[in-house]
Amino acid sequence: MKTMSRALGATLPFTLAALAVAVPAHAQQATEAATADQEGDDIVVTGSYARSLATATQTKRQAAYGVDSIASTDIGKFPAQNVAEALQLVSGVAITRPRGEGLYVSVRGLGPQFQNTLLNGRSLALNDLIENGGAQGRSFRFEMLPAEFVARIDVVKTPTADMTEGALGGNIDVTTFRPLDIGNKTTLNLRGTYTGQTHRVRPNATVLHSATTADGTFGVLAGVQYWGKEVRNDRFLNFGWNLNRFSGVLGNGFYTPTRTRPTIETEKRDRVSGIVSAQWRPGADLETTLDVIATRLDVAYDEYGIDIYPDDTSVAGHRPVLVAGSQKIEGNTVAAATINDVRFMASREYSLNRHDLLTIGLKQAWTPDRWHVSATANWSAAHSFHPSFREGTVRSRAMFFAPFSYDASSGYKVLPTITTTRSLTDPTNFVVQTFNIAPKDSKDWDAYTRIDVARDFDGFVTKLAAGGEYHWRKRDYFRRDFNINTLTGQPVSALGNGALLPLPYDDFLKDVDGNTPRNWLVPDTGTFFDRLFTPAIAAAPLTAGDLRSSFVTREKITAGYVRADYGFPIGDVAVTGNVGARYVHTDQVANGTLTLGSTPRAVSFPRTFDNILPSANLRAEITPTLVGRLAASRVLTRPNVTDSAPRITVSTDAPTASGGNPELKPFLATQFDGSLEWYFAPTGALTGAVFYKAMDDYITAQNVNIDIPGRGTVLLSTQVNGGDAKVYGVEAAYNQVFTFLPAPFDGLGVQASYTHTSVKANYTAGARAIVDQLIGLSKNSFNLVGFYDKGPVSTRLSYVWRDAYLAGTGSTTQAPNYVAPFGSLDGNFSYRLTPRILASIEAINIAGARAYSYQDSKLRFGEINYYGRTLLFGVRAEF
Repeated sequence: MKTMSRALGATLPFTLAALAVAVPAHAQQATEAATADQEGDDIVVTGSYARSLATATQTKRQAAYGVDSIASTDIGKFPAQNVAEALQLVSGVAITRPRGEGLYVSVRGLGPQFQNTLLNGRSLALNDLIENGGAQGRSFRFEMLPAEFVARIDVVKTPTADMTEGALGGNIDVTTFRPLDIGNKTTLNLRGTYTGQTHRVRPNATVLHSATTADGTFGVLAGVQYWGKEVRNDRFLNFGWNLNRFSGVLGNGFYTPTRTRPTIETEKRDRVSGIVSAQWRPGADLETTLDVIATRLDVAYDEYGIDIYPDDTSVAGHRPVLVAGSQKIEGNTVAAATINDVRFMASREYSLNRHDLLTIGLKQAWTPDRWHVSATANWSAAHSFHPSFREGTVRSRAMFFAPFSYDASSGYKVLPTITTTRSLTDPTNFVVQTFNIAPKDSKDWDAYTRIDVARDFDGFVTKLAAGGEYHWRKRDYFRRDFNINTLTGQPVSALGNGALLPLPYDDFLKDVDGNTPRNWLVPDTGTFFDRLFTPAIAAAPLTAGDLRSSFVTREKITAGYVRADYGFPIGDVAVTGNVGARYVHTDQVANGTLTLGSTPRAVSFPRTFDNILPSANLRAEITPTLVGRLAASRVLTRPNVTDSAPRITVSTDAPTASGGNPELKPFLATQFDGSLEWYFAPTGALTGAVFYKAMDDYITAQNVNIDIPGRGTVLLSTQVNGGDAKVYGVEAAYNQVFTFLPAPFDGLGVQASYTHTSVKANYTAGARAIVDQLIGLSKNSFNLVGFYDKGPVSTRLSYVWRDAYLAGTGSTTQAPNYVAPFGSLDGNFSYRLTPRILASIEAINIAGARAYSYQDSKLRFGEINYYGRTLLFGVRAEF
């Protein structure tokens, strides 16, 4: 990270300066008329990115609460290929980029499930993970929102009483374009997306059209987008290091690796999205707005792996044995050893993952004289599913047993040495293993309505507001597993010719040192499916495990609030602010299946929660350029639906059980914020903030007594409330356009932010004590953007970095998992060919960074991911 920072610091000024000198003077003059200036007080900003930055700065400066924003540079032109990737430039925000695509957002160290994502101020249904693994619950997938439809994103860090509850981290409000804000305009954006790992280009096209009546009282905006991308991620994956697995040879206290998988993951992504927005404003005091957005995202996922199971005892007649004397021990880690009778599995996993999202919102606003009255209704539905069994996470497998030797002495950033005595490319070595199909279907519905009434006053109290909302949500999650053993244990030739194929790639992690297998056979999905999956199997009844994997949860939320805004002077200092309280009543019903031994039983667990959430914000304009803020609030996040779903297995001969906990209460926190914002120049700002969150009812893994219908009280091993955690930290941000420099250097600018987050925590994961760590919390993160934006040229270079963080707490027998520090260097260059045509090129992960993880000790290899570089290029036209 230090090397990258030095390189960036050395090259960035020269790069930007060279671009500035290269701008022809006549081209600047030709395009200044086409580049609209933004004038507000003494602010005059030219250039699209600089204008976007100025808009976000003004939003922050004028807000009655703590907020950071990012704004579109123009209609259909957001300053990133992805909404999540744009947000990572906001102070305190970090993202996850699985396979190189920004997907989930964290704020101030708290993970995606602690954020509340809104669209135009209204709640959204949520698509879920169906590719593999379990449901994610409340985490919004930002890939479902095209960046080209977005006008602005606000990250609210100090809420007010009128804001919808649900975030311990931040309220993320995405605002789309509206016709009366745009006027009469059409934009066409044509781009290609090239990914370096696939060497393929996929097309992208966006059309947006806005039209208004001559008197400006009615307008309609409509748009459509097709977006395609192909991805390849080379991944070396380890599932954990186990304690005392071979204590008979090693004694107690030593960790050895569990399942390990070199694999290549590919995706073919196709997204079609549409937007319609209509506004009617017959007078200054009446406005009706309709917003409709629909998205379908198809992700065809295909994975080619070779799995190695050095501690697996699931196959009869086989039991791994560590060879005495082969071990190399460093501390409590067995860094190298030979283990006999280990299962090697050639695996292929294919799925077509379809995600549909539809949201329809209507708002009526009436503002006569000093009154502000509005009514809002919204309905949204999200559906994530596989269109057929053939596309429903199909896992084709073949195996053999052989000695396994490994050496991880070189650390987690190098591939470990892995060898065996049998060939991974000889099909006669393999026998058929259990064939699995795991179709999943996640449906989420969200209905939302609210009414707000407010009145302005003169004097100390400047506004009184009150309102209420009703929110209904339902999640229906279904999963079943077909485990087919028709030919298990027979030679792969029993499936016919072509059941195992050569790996279609010959450059697995080619730039990573180490002697891990880089070539192996892979099953042919079609051959396995056609030979093993029959209509009789498809029609088989659901098993107890299938029933237990599925659940339905419903939430009915009624909320009301009161808010008072105030204002008064203290000498020359103008003080404004708001105080209020929000009452929230939640009725939750979790339906699912528990199993008593092998007998399934449908169960339902109703729960009711009542919470009062006070809030206060104070803003002081200390000088015309210096703003100070103080804020305090009580906030909540409801438990993840996957944790509260009653997917429970009850022992037949003891009062014990394991699974979800339908009696979980919401996360609650009391938070305090203070900030100082210096707007030292018309095009510059330096801001800082401190924050503190005291979380109670933090959800942790423990045992708790629960009443099971028909069984009585049992001890449930699950997630429970009761952990204690305090998160505190500082943020600093700086941005400036250097307009004081002589032309053409006056288009240079810098944007930067830094966040430090600390945690005091004491909770348990099973019997493992977790001290001063939270999952997903990076202690340090920063971003640095250098840009030049003047005349026909706009260019920027950004580096975004986040510190290591805890990804999994482990258990008494398994080490915790950490994601290593990661930084990405991205760039963008655009040139206005004519006043209406813009050519651009954008590069992501220019330095070719790899993402790493490790298991507690850096000798314990975890993951290496490399998804390569992405290049987007194209033209944008305005009419």
